[in-house]
Amino acid sequence: MALNKKPVTGMKDILPEEMQLRDYVIGVIKETYATFGFTPIETPCMEDIQNLSSKQGGENEKLVFKVLKRGEKLNLETAKEASDIVDYGMRYDLTVPLVRYYSNHANELPSPFKALQLGNVWRAERPQKGRYRQFMQCDIDILGEASNLAEIELILATTTTLGNLGFRNFEIRINDRRILKAMAAYSGFDESQYDSIFITLDKMDKIGLDGVKQELLSDGCAKENVDRYLSLFQGMQTAEDTLSFIKEKMTGFLEDEVWTNFREIIESVNATKNDCFELVFDPTLVRGMSYYTGTIFEIAMPKLGISCGGGGRYDGMVGRFTGKDVPACGFSIGFERIILVLQESGFQIPNQSKKVAYLVEKGVSKEALCFVIAEAQKERESGAKVLVVRMNKNRKFQKEQLTAQGYEEFRDFYKEGLKN
Repeated sequence: MALNKKPVTGMKDILPEEMQLRDYVIGVIKETYATFGFTPIETPCMEDIQNLSSKQGGENEKLVFKVLKRGEKLNLETAKEASDIVDYGMRYDLTVPLVRYYSNHANELPSPFKALQLGNVWRAERPQKGRYRQFMQCDIDILGEASNLAEIELILATTTTLGNLGFRNFEIRINDRRILKAMAAYSGFDESQYDSIFITLDKMDKIGLDGVKQELLSDGCAKENVDRYLSLFQGMQTAEDTLSFIKEKMTGFLEDEVWTNFREIIESVNATKNDCFELVFDPTLVRGMSYYTGTIFEIAMPKLGISCGGGGRYDGMVGRFTGKDVPACGFSIGFERIILVLQESGFQIPNQSKKVAYLVEKGVSKEALCFVIAEAQKERESGAKVLVVRMNKNRKFQKEQLTAQGYEEFRDFYKEGLKN
């Protein structure tokens, strides 16, 4: 029986043209983040299953590819629960591995520690356009910085990187989990309802205020609480200064320090940012991960109708490993979506080296072949990319294929000598 030549469902082979684009994007990312002082690190693709099922990853914990125990440790006959037969899992994001890494090496790392991590992650979800079961993530994180300098640096580093990749007219939407909770408390909701309310609120851009109202009522929320809650969003639509409006309404529900900190982030970024993006306060922004404790943000590209990254502050996560909380904040670029957008827009990698193909006819002498290789070496040393291959019978078709791969010049070497 013939072996299956197709990749596993939800995973893909990457052809040379896309691989060149991915390598270029990775190069821009690394180079730009380095100018902000971020240090590359790497963590294993597998983690202890307890770390991946610690109720910090939200819905992603349901999508873990689990790894069976091996040898004598695996006893299917006596197993009663999944934990009896599973000990590891494939990482579903880079944040949990980073926090474990930091907890294990904190004494060897500077403080604050600015980490850059690029790597594949795995999620057992339904594949669709731009969404795979194996995909690349790109994260920057700052651990050990309690002030809002972390948020400011993360936003500026991420937006500078996107600008260097040619992106324009995108938005960074920003909110704070503490503001979300204060608005829910002001409205009279019970704290046990918050998670459900925020899930519904996150749909605001799709179902609108009326849709949010109907869903909250159908979930059993009191009408007076729902009306009070939605009046906040209605008021913000007409307020001259949305933040000032919310701050006044939240008096007694949220500390002034949170407002001061939040406004300082917005004003500092606006005072120093490039013109590629706008920073927008979005009171409906939720972010799904339960580990976020403060500021949250998301990259939105309104003209394309997509979001392609996000992050926030997760100050309590290191403490789950060490027993001592460490301030932490991170921002992730949606690498696969960035690649997809660049491909669909016909993006061309700039400043490419000249690509030359040497086509060598079969049967040339050893002396002639050495001459060809020596000539190719000279061009390579001058910065060109030179391919040396045997000439096919159908030379026209061969050149058409090479032209499609970006080769601009050809040198034809026949038994009787060089012909351009």
